[in-house]
Amino acid sequence: MTNKETTEVTTKKGRVLRGTVVATKMTDTCTVAVERYVKHAKYKKYQRRTKKYLVHDAGNTAVVGTKVEIKETRPVSKRKYFELVS
Repeated sequence: MTNKETTEVTTKKGRVLRGTVVATKMTDTCTVAVERYVKHAKYKKYQRRTKKYLVHDAGNTAVVGTKVEIKETRPVSKRKYFELVS
């Protein structure tokens, strides 16, 4: 089983990613870290790669450390193009 199956799901409406909330310091925005496994091209060893996304969180419902799902949406701001699903 690849990690892409557990981390990323593509639907007709866009990507759905699973990650961990790492910051909730902004109004209606939280930062979610999404981790994935990538096989190194030369050494064939798997590495963890992490990317942080700014996510629209209406009402500031997210809590740091919780596992959440985010989905792709229209751009809300310059760097914010995901919204909180659960």
